[in-house]
Amino acid sequence: MALTACGSSHDSNGSTKSPAPTSSAPAPSTSSASPDPQAQAKEDVLAAYSSFWAQQVKAYAQADINGTDLKKYATKEALGGAMGDVLVMKKAGTATSGAPTHRAQVASLTLSGSTPKATVQDCLDISNWKTIKKKSGQVQPFPSNQPLRYITTAKAEKWGKQWMITELTPEGNRTC
Repeated sequence: MALTACGSSHDSNGSTKSPAPTSSAPAPSTSSASPDPQAQAKEDVLAAYSSFWAQQVKAYAQADINGTDLKKYATKEALGGAMGDVLVMKKAGTATSGAPTHRAQVASLTLSGSTPKATVQDCLDISNWKTIKKKSGQVQPFPSNQPLRYITTAKAEKWGKQWMITELTPEGNRTC
């Protein structure tokens, strides 16, 4: 089973950073400028995508989707794929440890029509996300042909006020 995952990067020592100094420049007037709906939608899509991966990483770490919010961020093929992976892991007695990193960006966005849609392209790095045997904690090696960094494409749809990841396609032949 090839794992595809995405999680946010954190400071290696877990410390929090001081806030950046504030600018003395005046803030732009909000009365004349309306918010850019495309920019806001892209931000919302990426937030849903990151939340989806955070919940998937949690599900894979425990080899169970119970106790996660995966269903809040994924549906259709994306949810089915994650649930299928968890089932295979549970039967094999495996789970994951660590976390992947990613560089996601919105590749396309359509806000018109009855259901807004987006496509996210991501460069996943799974080198620090290991499959382990649950009982022993022994790390299982990656298959010899498994790239550790590759492109993953996600499809998203806006359902009501929430963006949902509907499809996730790891493209292991497209390294990054």
